[in-house]
Amino acid sequence: MNSEATNSEAMNSEHNQPTNVTPAAPLAIGIDIGGTKVAGALVDAEGNVTTRVRRDTPHRSTEPRVVEDLIVEVVEEVAATADREIAAVGIGAAGFVAADRATVVFAPHLSWRHEPLRDALSRRIDVPVFVDNDANAACWAEWRFGSVQGESHVVMVNLGTGIGGAILIDGRIERGRFGIAGEFGHMQVMPGGHRCECGNRGCWEQYASGNALVREARSLLAAGSPLAHDLAATVGGDPHKLTGPMITEAARAGDPTAEELLAEIGTWLGTGLANLADAFDPGAFVIGGGVSAAGSMLLDPARDSFRRHLAGRGYRPEATIVQASLGNEAGFIGAADLARTAARTQGEV
Repeated sequence: MNSEATNSEAMNSEHNQPTNVTPAAPLAIGIDIGGTKVAGALVDAEGNVTTRVRRDTPHRSTEPRVVEDLIVEVVEEVAATADREIAAVGIGAAGFVAADRATVVFAPHLSWRHEPLRDALSRRIDVPVFVDNDANAACWAEWRFGSVQGESHVVMVNLGTGIGGAILIDGRIERGRFGIAGEFGHMQVMPGGHRCECGNRGCWEQYASGNALVREARSLLAAGSPLAHDLAATVGGDPHKLTGPMITEAARAGDPTAEELLAEIGTWLGTGLANLADAFDPGAFVIGGGVSAAGSMLLDPARDSFRRHLAGRGYRPEATIVQASLGNEAGFIGAADLARTAARTQGEV
């Protein structure tokens, strides 16, 4: 070997000495399964998302295996983009998830009934899989990385197709004895009221959810109400084409009927939050889900209603009511982080 090459290697070795660099934390995949979509993402330990994949949710009558196939497809597509180890896969499902974080007991918007989802997926995915309620996942994400960091007692309410909820106390998701805590959407607030997909009548989500918003707007259109003239023009007079985001956009543009519809949803929201404050006494309510995109048009009426209905109002501390900051990504961010945390706790990463 010539001296020039030897000197060059010596110089290079000085710049390549081993350093005490901590290896990057493993990644995790989060899957968020809702009434209308299956969304997946690759998430790092700081809650940053590097890959996103979305598919439409199959019809609720579809066999569970079809939904399982779709989840595996999304996981594989996301995993193909990873540049290092994947620690776990977390599934956030819109439904009742048993305390074992393995079984979907009941999903109103899908055909799952006592579905052993974790075991079915584990046979096809070669890293640990954990299943949780989607609202639990979103609440965890907002507490870890979002709008309620540092708050010890949090109640989350997700307004989407229905209403999901979650409770976090001192850094721990409260799942209840059977895993079904936080299903606030199915509290009955109007005995004999609108029929709910859960089988009961008068559930809170029939008055304060995205479905409720659209139902009330469509009823105005179907009745030919002049108050809904502008909304009707948006959809060419066809009530079935009207969606929640259209109503929110109309309200932002100054449509008084759209504003009134959102305020009505907000009033019902605040009434329910007052009941939850009596039950859980949180420091903060965080409002997420698609309907929360309406911001102050929804939350200001909710805050007013909350104060009017709060027991002991004027003589007790009041929880803050804040908008979730992670938007539609909270579900898969939280599912991924919960799964990574669980896998680490079990010594699998």
